[in-house]
Amino acid sequence: MRTQDRASAARTSMAAGAVPGERLPTPPRERRPALAALAALLVLAGALGATVLVLRAGDRVEAVRITERVPAGERIPESAMESVLVAEDSAVNYVPWGQRSQVADDLRSVTDLVPGTVLVGEMLTGEASLPQDEVLVGVSLQPGQYPSGLAAGDTVAAYWVGDDDAPGSGDETSESAPPPISDDVIADPATVAAVHDGDGGGGNSALPVTLRVGADDAAALTRAASNGEVSLVIVAPPGE
Repeated sequence: MRTQDRASAARTSMAAGAVPGERLPTPPRERRPALAALAALLVLAGALGATVLVLRAGDRVEAVRITERVPAGERIPESAMESVLVAEDSAVNYVPWGQRSQVADDLRSVTDLVPGTVLVGEMLTGEASLPQDEVLVGVSLQPGQYPSGLAAGDTVAAYWVGDDDAPGSGDETSESAPPPISDDVIADPATVAAVHDGDGGGGNSALPVTLRVGADDAAALTRAASNGEVSLVIVAPPGE
């Protein structure tokens, strides 16, 4: 009888001491500001890293693009510039966006700049203006009238390729007609100030080119250019 009483008492004690599903209390969590700050820094670093990867994707660089017309010889205000991402090309001297202030303060355009033009170094000069004996002349060249790879900065000779003896020579009595061209050479040397399609001679369409020539050659060159009768060849720079 005593054994049964002891077993019954043990079962009663176990039933009263344990409640199914009850959890032990947990201590309150400690706030750790240092860990929160570290997490924020990690998020920021990840965002910056993603930005760098995007900029580097496809080897793109941030360059200057013109937003309003700038005449030749004028300064380019910062208000006329905007940032643009372009494909990096070692053969193209893009003006970095970070140098826009230097461009606005110290440099001038060597040719007319129109909205949408991506600025390259050959379009700029540190000279206050063109020398009095030089002018800028625009010509539009068809395939076969310029060498492949023509680029700003090249030294060229301009030849007349019309059917007559010289452009305007049919009216020799006209006081406005330029003098005849000797050996069909219009200007030698001349400097390519800008190649406006950006590919230096690619494609099958006309290639607009701005030439820097002596003032004495301007009339004959302009007349020949208006008739599409100009051809360019690259020559060695003077003194070489």
